[in-house]
Amino acid sequence: MCSSDLGKILGLSSRQIRRKVRRIGIEGDRGIIHRLRGQPSHHAKAEGLKQQVRQLYRDKYWDFGPTLASEKLFEIDRIKLSDETLRLWLLESGDWEKSRKGRKYRKWRERKHHCGQMLQGDGSHHDWFEGRGPKCVLMGYIDDATSRAYGRFYEYEGTMPAMDSFKRYVKKYGIPQSVYMDNHSTYKNQAKLTIEEELEGKQNPLSQFERAVEEIGVRFIHAQSAPAKGRIERLFGTFQDRVIKEMRLAGVNSIKEGNKFLEEYLSKYNKRFSVPAIEDADLHRCLAEGEDIDSKLCIKEERVVRNDYTVSYKTHLYQVLVRTGAKKVTIEERISGRIVISYKGDILKHKEIVKRPVKLVEQEHKNSQKEIYVPSKDHPWRRRKQRSYPHNYAYQQKEKSSKKEQELLLVH
Repeated sequence: MCSSDLGKILGLSSRQIRRKVRRIGIEGDRGIIHRLRGQPSHHAKAEGLKQQVRQLYRDKYWDFGPTLASEKLFEIDRIKLSDETLRLWLLESGDWEKSRKGRKYRKWRERKHHCGQMLQGDGSHHDWFEGRGPKCVLMGYIDDATSRAYGRFYEYEGTMPAMDSFKRYVKKYGIPQSVYMDNHSTYKNQAKLTIEEELEGKQNPLSQFERAVEEIGVRFIHAQSAPAKGRIERLFGTFQDRVIKEMRLAGVNSIKEGNKFLEEYLSKYNKRFSVPAIEDADLHRCLAEGEDIDSKLCIKEERVVRNDYTVSYKTHLYQVLVRTGAKKVTIEERISGRIVISYKGDILKHKEIVKRPVKLVEQEHKNSQKEIYVPSKDHPWRRRKQRSYPHNYAYQQKEKSSKKEQELLLVH
């Protein structure tokens, strides 16, 4: 077989075939091996740099992933290294291990086409400051179409933190069309209807946050499982890895410092990781002129007006200063802590009664109470009792004398 036919079979030129045949004739079987095999690459890093990077990883970035560690090595230590190279170096030294997780089958859902079409939200409980500060909750939101993230730290996951974080999001980006959250008691009322209420066709009452969001004009959607709102869950997984380490390097130790840190960090994060929406139109709605969002994002409860025009709410008593024929009024507890009392949309003037007056009946009862009188030992009542029960009296006297005799014996 000629060199050209052999070259077609092996995918080599006839010249290369002749060279290989000549080398095999001189060197034998070793002639077919490439001469650069086993030689270090011209692009290989110095061994000293490899040891330096491994030591830096053990000292400063011991729990960082290779991707984040390579970023910090460049930002802080000015060592430019790809994440794959660092991963191979750490695998060789045993500082990093491969991990593969089995995944359940989940049906893929297409992203929403417009920014602001759907906002996923949730709260993440975690030791965000690694013991340097109090444990807290990150109230986070992510746009389904663009993966643009927003978040803020709070002491707990509840109605007021949810309302405050949503209000801040609205002021920054606008009002979304819908909100996608789970069935936490903050977002969904867990009370069950009685059989009578079900027969009457009543619906489950809304939670305070759900009612407030729908008053603004936002559709509230409840997720039936955590994977259903996977985008926000993956965001929390990323933040629990990246944000914690970034705050450690920045020396963030409190909720106040953490919120200040997030303002700057999220702008950089969104520039890098957010994606453009399929459609250009932004469906976020701006607040209308004169629209009072505080009157909607608040806790609203009905209270009965007493005959003296006082209203009770959370162990506090409020005096309504305006005469009205209302039997019930609406009490609004705003995010700022301010209390507003309204009737049919009109705000009523009121003041808090700090010190309640003592009722006259209670005062008379206290005055009528007498001290308990204890009769003296020589009172006729006691002498009468001794005469009425002579056997008991004699027995008591005998007991007293026997005790005295025993005490004298112990002394002697």
